[in-house]
Parts: sequence; structure tokens; C-alpha cells
Amino acid sequence: MSNLPKVAWIGLGIMGSPMAENLIKAGYSVTGYTLEADKLERLAKNGGHAAGSIAEAVTDADVIITMVPASPQVEAIAYGPDGILAHARRGALLIDMSSITPQTSIDLAHAAADKGIRVLDAPVSGGEAGAIEAVLSIMAGGEQADFDAARPLLETLGKTIVRCGPHGSGQTVKAANQLIVAVNIQACAEAVVFLEKSGVDLPAALDVLGGGLAGSTVLARKKDNFTTRDFTPGFRIDLHHKDMGIVTDAARAVGAALPVGTVVAQLVAALRNQGDGGLDHSALLRGVERLSGHTTES
Repeated sequence: MSNLPKVAWIGLGIMGSPMAENLIKAGYSVTGYTLEADKLERLAKNGGHAAGSIAEAVTDADVIITMVPASPQVEAIAYGPDGILAHARRGALLIDMSSITPQTSIDLAHAAADKGIRVLDAPVSGGEAGAIEAVLSIMAGGEQADFDAARPLLETLGKTIVRCGPHGSGQTVKAANQLIVAVNIQACAEAVVFLEKSGVDLPAALDVLGGGLAGSTVLARKKDNFTTRDFTPGFRIDLHHKDMGIVTDAARAVGAALPVGTVVAQLVAALRNQGDGGLDHSALLRGVERLSGHTTES
């Protein structure tokens, strides 16, 4: 019998499913719960256990991991008579890997402490590819001892794992991450349209740019999306819109100016309002094309 902690996984979406599967491959016993029956079937086919409720998933778990879209969903699965806090055992470690507001994480940690449940906020960066390849960056907030206890498990999911400070710190760093990624994608999208309208060989141009100071993980990961106009979602515009709201609100609260970030947040919102919210965030290219009168849309 494995000495590894028993894991409950709540939320098996684009990121959650491959992450849970990586734990299973590493020998962890994973019991999952999500609202989509097909995702539960996928978990079971890959060696996990499908639960019929949050209570069933978490009751015997040593570690509970949540990966859901936003703060309202975290609150919905955590609180109330059917929630995690009502059914997790004392001493369990709750690791929320969703991207939510720092205050939501702080409030959850305080509420869980009253139940004897430890909490880390541990959002991730790296998208679907990073989740599949287990090379995510994981930025954590919480007590050092809880982070140390979680580290072996987190190392199964990611490559760069850092405790950034007390509760809520992981979410603050994730907000900064999403700011940088959105601005970077927007800059890349503008460069792509500029290059194409100038008649330059786009793949060649992106290759040489990627080898210099303009190179970035964003450019490396999204280059093919730009060149093929394949915007199959790895991380949806809808979610990046939510994250830009988090970072602009948090920056306002601490008095930090985001002149470029605020503009990009508006461009993300505009793209969403134009019906592209379900596309990958590399679809910011479509917004630049529309503004430039240079579109490949059918």
C-alpha cells in the first residue's frame, strides 16, 4: 500500500484533468469530483476514483486540491453544508490552485483554520501544455510548514515551485503573472500583424525574434497559434478577462499604476464582447487584425 497521501481533486477542467492524471501516474490515490460526467469518466479510465459529491471525495483525503474558474466557484465548493470545510477531516491540507482574488484566499484560510484545516493558495502558470507536461510554475501563499509538506506533491505537477509569502501571496503573484502574459501576447500580436502587412516571412521572423531579447515563453508557446490562426483554447479569453479584473482591482487597492495593463485589460474585454471569449488568449491577434483592417476571419 502506498505511503503517499490520499488526494481529493475538485475541478477537472482543461488544467485539472491532466494535473490529476500526473498525480495518478506518480502513484497517488486520487478521488475526483466535478460537475461534468465525461471528466469523471476520464479520471476513472486513467486510474482515479470518481466521487458522486464533494463530501464523498474529501472525507478521507489527506490533501484536497481545488482547481475551478474563479472566486465564486471556490466559495461555492468550500462553504456551506455540502462544502469542503464541512466534510474534510481536521488536519487535512487544502491546496487551492484556482486563480482567484487574494482576499478570497485569505478569507478561506481563516475560515478553514477554525475547522482545523490547513490551506495553501497555489495558483499555476503554464497553460494546458504545462499541465500536461508537468512543468507548471506554482506560486504559493501560506505557512512555511504547510508548503514544505505539500512540496513533494507539487513537484509532481510543476517545475518551478516557490512560496511567495503568507496567505494570498500566491494569488497576488499570479495576478502579476497574468498581467505580464496579457501584455506580452498583445505585443506579439501587434508584431505579427505589423510583419504580415510589411510582407515579411512570418515564421522566419518569429524564429529570429525568439532567439533574441524579444524571445519569451509566451512567444515560444503561442508562435504556432499566431502562424496557423489556431485558437483552440489552452487558456480562454474569458478566464484571462477575469484575471485582468483581479489584477486591476488589486493594483488599485495598493495604489499601483498599470497604464499599459489597463489598456490591455480593455482589449481583452473588447475581444470577449465580440464573441471570442471561448478562444485561446492568443486570439488577441484577432483584435489587432480588426483594428488594422487585416483579418483572416472567414
